[in-house]
Amino acid sequence: MISSLSSSYQEFVNNVDQVTQRINTDQLDISSGVTMRNVSDNPDQVSVLLQARAALSASQQITSNLSGITTEVNTGEQALQSAVQLFDQVQTLGAEGATGTQTAVTRASLAQQLQSIQQQMVSLANTNINGRYIFSGDTDQTAPYTFDPTQNDPVSAYQGAASTRVALAPDGTTFPLALTAQQVFDSSDPATNAFTAINGLVTALNNNDQAGVQTAVNGLSTVSQYLNQQLAFYGNTQDNVTDATNAAASQQVEYQSQISSLQDTDMTSTILDMTQSQTQMQAALSSEGQIPRTTLFDFLG
Repeated sequence: MISSLSSSYQEFVNNVDQVTQRINTDQLDISSGVTMRNVSDNPDQVSVLLQARAALSASQQITSNLSGITTEVNTGEQALQSAVQLFDQVQTLGAEGATGTQTAVTRASLAQQLQSIQQQMVSLANTNINGRYIFSGDTDQTAPYTFDPTQNDPVSAYQGAASTRVALAPDGTTFPLALTAQQVFDSSDPATNAFTAINGLVTALNNNDQAGVQTAVNGLSTVSQYLNQQLAFYGNTQDNVTDATNAAASQQVEYQSQISSLQDTDMTSTILDMTQSQTQMQAALSSEGQIPRTTLFDFLG
C-alpha cells in the first residue's frame, strides 16, 4: 500500500492546522473581547471568576440600596434641622412671655403662635416620602401623630412602632438608618420631650401664669440640646452612607479589575500573536510550494 502523504508532509499539514487554529482563536478573542468563553477555556480559573462576579453583583446591590437610603436620610436630616429652628422660635417666644410687662392678652397671643409651631412640629414628625412616614419606625404606612387644637393636649399618642431598619455596608457591618418621631419629639423623659415642653408653655401663657411660664422656659434649653443630639444622629448617618457608598465603589473597581484579568482579551499581545501566526503561515506555505514534487511517473520516463 502506498501512503497518500509522506510523514514530512503530514507533519507540515498538522502544523498548518495548529497555526490556523491559533489565528482563528485570536480573531475570536479580539472580536468578543474575552478569552474565557467556556469552562474548557480555563477550567482552573472558572470558580475564581464566578466568585468575583457574585461579589461584584452583591456590591452593586449594596450601592443601589444605599442610593435609595440617601434620600430618606437627607430628608430626615432636613426635617430635624427645621425642628431645631422651630424650637429656637419657641425659646424666643417663651422668653418674651416670661417678662413682667406682658398682659393676659399678649400672652394668649404668644400661646397661639406657639400652638402653631407645635402643629408644624407634628407635620415634621409626619414627614412622608413616596408613601412612607420616615419617622414611624417599622409601621411606615401610618402617620406617627394627629393634631387636634381643641384638646388640652393637641398631640395624639405615638401611633408608629420601633425602628429596626439598618443599612448594610460593603464590609458586612450594619448601621441604623432612622429614629422614630417618638424618640425625636416625644421622648419618654419629660425633660427632653419637645411636645410636652411646648404644651406646658402654651398652658402657662393661656393662664397668664408668669411663674409657670418662667418654669417652662427654664426647661427649654434641655429640650433644645436634645433635639440637636437627634440632628447629630442624622449627620452621622449621612457620613456612614457616604463612606459605605465610596467603599462599595472602590470595591467594585477591584472586582471589575479581577474579572477583567481573568476573562478579558489582552488586545496587544493577542494581535501580536495573530500577526506572528499569519506570518508563520505565509512563510510555511511559501516554503512548501517550493519543495520539488517527485512522483512515480518521473521514474517511468
